[in-house]
Amino acid sequence: MDNVDNLKHDIIREALKLTGVTQGVEVVYISDLPLRNTGLGSSSSLAVGVLNALYAYKNKKVGVKRLAEEACKIEIEILKRPIGKQDQYAAAFGGLNYIRFNKDESVEVKPIIFNKDLFHKFNRIFLIFYTGRVVKSGRILVEQKDKTSKNFSVLDEMVKFTKDFYWNLKKGKLDVVGDLLHRNWLHKQKLASQITNKTIDVYYEKAIKAGAAGGKILGSGGGGFLLLCCKPDDKFKIRKELLNLKEMPFKLETQGSEIIYKSN
Repeated sequence: MDNVDNLKHDIIREALKLTGVTQGVEVVYISDLPLRNTGLGSSSSLAVGVLNALYAYKNKKVGVKRLAEEACKIEIEILKRPIGKQDQYAAAFGGLNYIRFNKDESVEVKPIIFNKDLFHKFNRIFLIFYTGRVVKSGRILVEQKDKTSKNFSVLDEMVKFTKDFYWNLKKGKLDVVGDLLHRNWLHKQKLASQITNKTIDVYYEKAIKAGAAGGKILGSGGGGFLLLCCKPDDKFKIRKELLNLKEMPFKLETQGSEIIYKSN
């Protein structure tokens, strides 16, 4: 292609333009997930990954903070998507982090460091299921943004849950994780009308009755993936109750975007 502006894939097009790599390359991506509307931050992961690869192609070492900032610039400023910054920072930094977004647009990232035993236990208390429903998050996020002032007290409570989550994890208290997720999910539903629906509510109630301590729909809501927190011994019962949903095996990644092979 002679002109990068003619490239249809918006994220890859803007990453090429931002890094100045506008000719002589072929960009190929493979994903285990759809790139949009899953709630797992896949489009932001692509943005971070492509930027990382293009800078590596230029033999230019770029830090994780810059990768996150430039991915945000592409998705939020250039492509005008009504999203936050959390997915880009999660993809760039990797691991489990407490991320603070300040009023002046600055971002603080505090890694939560687990020992090997606690890291293993943390990975064992979660399940993720695909609800089979994909919803365009734009409408939900626009409604959520429009109602920000009305929902300020709800958002304030959710910030408190996040802080509680952070301090309990730092102390290694995993037993409170499910309850905090449950309370946060109940509050999140108040932010917009399409965050949950009858189908999601049925799945969630079945999981709770089968032993889950809490959970949430990942991302903006309305569909995508259901995250559940439970004791390892209760996983069999939960899987049995949600037998018609596809489970997605996963584990927490300790690293962010990585270059795994470079030819020169």
